Amino acid sequence: MEEQVFTMPRIGEKAPEFKAVTTQGEINFPSDYKGSWVIFFSHPADFTPVCTSEFMTFATMEKAFNDANCKLLGLSVDGLYSHIAWLRTIKDKIKYKKMKNVEVTFPLIEDISMDISKRFGMIMPGESNTKAVRAVFVIDPKGIIRAIIYYPLSLGRNFDELYRVVIALQTADTFDVATPADWRPGDDVIVPTAGSCGTAKERMEQKDDIRCYDWFFCTKKIDKSTIFKKILKK
Repeated sequence: MEEQVFTMPRIGEKAPEFKAVTTQGEINFPSDYKGSWVIFFSHPADFTPVCTSEFMTFATMEKAFNDANCKLLGLSVDGLYSHIAWLRTIKDKIKYKKMKNVEVTFPLIEDISMDISKRFGMIMPGESNTKAVRAVFVIDPKGIIRAIIYYPLSLGRNFDELYRVVIALQTADTFDVATPADWRPGDDVIVPTAGSCGTAKERMEQKDDIRCYDWFFCTKKIDKSTIFKKILKK
């Protein structure tokens, strides 16, 4: 019997649907997460040091993500009991930087069959035949994939960047703007490029809060407090 081949999902597509057993019970994805942003991420294996440092960091930042209406969902190809034992070890024994007694409360998916990993293209040729690479999918409240980041097995993720991505995407959606290189909340944002010659001329001549360096490159200020007032849960 031939193995089913899945095409790796792309930005702008619906995230593949699945049911799974997790450390927090069974889930139906994405229906259980409707209305929330999701960071769905994979790691190669339990009881590995890079993954341990990542889970401790994610767990410590979980409230910040939740406040931004973003839920965390992890996956590896290890079994449920391995997950439970590993997370218990993290809480009871591991200290990393200033983090200790860290309890991971977001779901960690059991994917022994690698079915979910394959649907999301998390098994990379050349890396391992049985381990999911460090993939990150940022999925919006409608279940659409908005960003994809892949890391090799040896490279731990930058969690400040993952949080920045979530905030930047929500800022772009909420205020109909784009975010420039190295953008942080409070920095100037990019105003969408003019769609006609008349609009471009008007934009260059206007004296309001938009600053144009040329017809195609205009910015404006959105205060950090304004962004977080719109995005963060109260």
